[in-house]
Amino acid sequence: MTLFLPISVAGNCFSLRLLFGRRADGANSAKVTSQDGKTRMVNSDSLSQSLRDSVSLGFSSSQRVSALPSWKGELEELPGKVSLQVLGSLKQIIWHWKQKKIVTDNNNYVDFASFIRLFSREEMPYVAQQIFVEMKSEGFQPGLSTLSALMLCYAENGLFSHAKSIWEEIIASSFVPHLEVVSDLMNAYGKMGHFNEVTRILHEVTSRDFDMSTEVYSVAISCFGKGGQLEMMEATMKEMVKSGFSVDSATANAFVRYYAVFGSLTEMEIAYGRLKKSRILIEEEAIRAVAFAYIKERKFYKLGEFLSDVGLGRRNVGNLLWNLLLLSYAGNFKMKSLQREFLRMVQAGFSPDLNTFNIRSLAFSRMSLFWDLHVSLEHMKHEKVIPDLVTYGCVVDAYLDRKLGRNMNFALNKMNVDDTPIVSTEPLVFQVFGKGDFHSSSEAFMEYKKQRKWTYRQLIAMYLKKEQRRNQIFWNY
Repeated sequence: MTLFLPISVAGNCFSLRLLFGRRADGANSAKVTSQDGKTRMVNSDSLSQSLRDSVSLGFSSSQRVSALPSWKGELEELPGKVSLQVLGSLKQIIWHWKQKKIVTDNNNYVDFASFIRLFSREEMPYVAQQIFVEMKSEGFQPGLSTLSALMLCYAENGLFSHAKSIWEEIIASSFVPHLEVVSDLMNAYGKMGHFNEVTRILHEVTSRDFDMSTEVYSVAISCFGKGGQLEMMEATMKEMVKSGFSVDSATANAFVRYYAVFGSLTEMEIAYGRLKKSRILIEEEAIRAVAFAYIKERKFYKLGEFLSDVGLGRRNVGNLLWNLLLLSYAGNFKMKSLQREFLRMVQAGFSPDLNTFNIRSLAFSRMSLFWDLHVSLEHMKHEKVIPDLVTYGCVVDAYLDRKLGRNMNFALNKMNVDDTPIVSTEPLVFQVFGKGDFHSSSEAFMEYKKQRKWTYRQLIAMYLKKEQRRNQIFWNY
């Protein structure tokens, strides 16, 4: 087990690395690596002395010492005695800083937030707590950043009663918590399903003059939405409007998005209707969420109506709206409507992209429309759109399904089969068509031999061998 404790000093950097051995090395021993790269084994006493010596360098009172925001190494478990030695060494550091007045500001507050965040990331809240207690016992007054870091350390590690006590200490003092800290605290409660605590924090913030009520309402709505608590989200939105706060675009779009994910289609449509009445433009993430909800229920006609209502002429979302419209027709294999809307898309000044071509190619492949598939590949080449694994799958699956494998090169000659395989197709396309057999098999091949540099040619050859063996087994029976 390796523990790196890097310490950075403004204007003059040094690094002290403590490499704790596993229990087999002895709980009272450790390796100390100095800056010159030399490593030696030391016992607990000399370890403490090494730390003490390291901080006895000449720092001016204007220099601030802080732990770097990353802790390299594996922390599986700390032997108790070594942990005490670390804390003992830190006690010496704290004493040294107190004597030199290094970390105190004009108000005599101290910033140990970096140390506490360090232990929080390593899921060691009790060590952070011991540092905090030691700091206070030495007469340091914790500043807002230190209290905030400790509170988030508790919350992110599930110690919510401890986090609550620190929060109460912050709001009872003259400190004004930062919005980012309040947001992180509410999200920590939300992730663990403590939604009543989210409501409590919301009301405690909005009842005080912290000048962040609008933002905190938005955070609360997001917490409830992510947790699928639609009733609480709805109540919070109504309370926000009733209190005279305006709903911004991000919050309104999140409202629609969470109804699309967790609500019924009817509830989602009502939420979208509210968005329209408020004259807020629906954004890309919300469009995707609504489209996914319709596709999941195979409501392609409803999807088409929604897209037309949003407005196919919008250019700030690229080809997304047109591609989803084509997908709504391709999902029901309405080939004439698919072709008609594709022509309308081009006439409207939108250039087809990879998703546009793959949606059409998948429909052509499933319907064995070889001529249309060839024309689409030619058009793709003309537009300089590079095919991906899905495109190749359309060709391979179409020919092999009709037992026309020998004629497959007629289509593959239009493509660069020596390219490296990639998948760049919109995931919503797979919700409609799934993955073809060639696509699924190719991903399995590449997963099995990750180190190999694959090409489409190699994948096709492997797949043809697989199909040949499968046919031989079939005829043997």
